[in-house]
Amino acid sequence: MRFMVMIKANEKSEAGKMPSAELIAAMGRFNEEMVKAGVMLAGEGLQASSKGARVRFKKDGARQVFDGPFAETKELVAGFWLIQTKSREEAIEWVKRCPCESGDEGEIEIRQVFEAADFPSDVLTPDERAREDRLRTELEKRASNK
Repeated sequence: MRFMVMIKANEKSEAGKMPSAELIAAMGRFNEEMVKAGVMLAGEGLQASSKGARVRFKKDGARQVFDGPFAETKELVAGFWLIQTKSREEAIEWVKRCPCESGDEGEIEIRQVFEAADFPSDVLTPDERAREDRLRTELEKRASNK
């Protein structure tokens, strides 16, 4: 099972304040543990929303672009991991071990990623499943060539 693990932003991350050297080192050790355990598939920190944009899709098909920053800091994502575990409970146990800045409060959201098998055949047709397989193979090939 794959899970997207989203680290919620806070006032410091939205202000562009870098984490402490101690937190960076602890996070590096945590990432290394997950890689060695075969759990971590990807993970990155994200720039503040002031450097981002949102695209809103309108009913009439129009697209509207909004530049950051965005108001609701607690709803923003400051970083993420894509992990693979045997269960939701295992994903939760990994996230509970995540280091955090001393004296800070935070929140991490865990969401299971849809797999092709989760979609009924009338939604993900055999042709669409084949396309999905081709795209995943191409992505894996690109990743291994880096």
